[in-house]
Amino acid sequence: MQHTAILLVNLGSPESPTTRHLKPYLKEFLMDERVIDIPLFWRTVLVKGIIVPFRAPKSAGKYKTIWTNEGSPLVSHTKKQCSLLQQRVEQPVYYSMRYGTPATEEVLKKIHAENPGLENIIVLPLYPHYAMSSYETAVEQVKDLHTSKNYSSALHIVPPFYDHDDYIHALSESIRPYLDQEYDHILFSYHGIPERHVKKTDCTGKHCLQSVTCCETPSAAHQFCYRHQIITTTNRVAGQLEIPANKFSYSFQSRLGRDPWLQPYTVQQLKLFPEKGIKKLLVVCPAFVSDCLETLEEIAMEGKQDFLQHGGEEFTLIPALNENQKWIVCMQVLINQQEQLFTKEFPVLQA
Repeated sequence: MQHTAILLVNLGSPESPTTRHLKPYLKEFLMDERVIDIPLFWRTVLVKGIIVPFRAPKSAGKYKTIWTNEGSPLVSHTKKQCSLLQQRVEQPVYYSMRYGTPATEEVLKKIHAENPGLENIIVLPLYPHYAMSSYETAVEQVKDLHTSKNYSSALHIVPPFYDHDDYIHALSESIRPYLDQEYDHILFSYHGIPERHVKKTDCTGKHCLQSVTCCETPSAAHQFCYRHQIITTTNRVAGQLEIPANKFSYSFQSRLGRDPWLQPYTVQQLKLFPEKGIKKLLVVCPAFVSDCLETLEEIAMEGKQDFLQHGGEEFTLIPALNENQKWIVCMQVLINQQEQLFTKEFPVLQA
């Protein structure tokens, strides 16, 4: 009898690259109050009346360019990560999606049905950095579903691992081989979020985005600050790889709407780089542990086209961690350290 199970949670994907399946997926995703955080009435009008009808056909076309025989790359990679992690741990490992399938509600039912007497579930959100529209919404959904079903098991949530040594090592080593080729610059492109989200998650209410040095100034707000965390990841990886300060930078992609989002914007940087003499570019997307629409289509296709059309010569997207063995080991370490916090047989280890 297993007393502990593991649940990996990722963003999700439509069931197929068709308008029919994009519509319900986009509705579920964009109606999330932590993604588009405006009053329900206006969110409904915006999402169901404007965004979904116009965006679904376009998104379907984009998904078709990356769809594989195994289906959605994000789901496929997550499934493989689950399988590889299972080979390294004794606890049963499951995966679910915040939006789409396999739905977290159904997976929680399956976990408890297949593991009678289950005492603990370790939840590993597959987001290195804290953001209300990714990590927070995934965690809160699991908590709400777990509470509503009155499961007797206890939830244990793995915190964001943006600064964890094993994650930094796995990410750095996945990048290292690409530094052997001639390059002018490496861009760390992260998924963007609205500035208001950063301010909303500021637990002090007076630190984030209040000065140009807020992310470098110690504060309790940093445990929830997406911008601070991506800067930390970028600097630690660049330091481990000994990349000169003038040869790397960070930016934010996937902007939606007209409100100010974290800057600089990736799309603008890609167009400006050639003017600055950056002709050979490497791009890595550390916010994603699995390749997906945002890496394979937005960056590797649209981003590459923008860069080359504005004078760039060579563009290389470094793959996400995917099934990288060091990443699988990192997940195992994160799980083990979380388990040690509630298992008396082992001493507590510091991350």
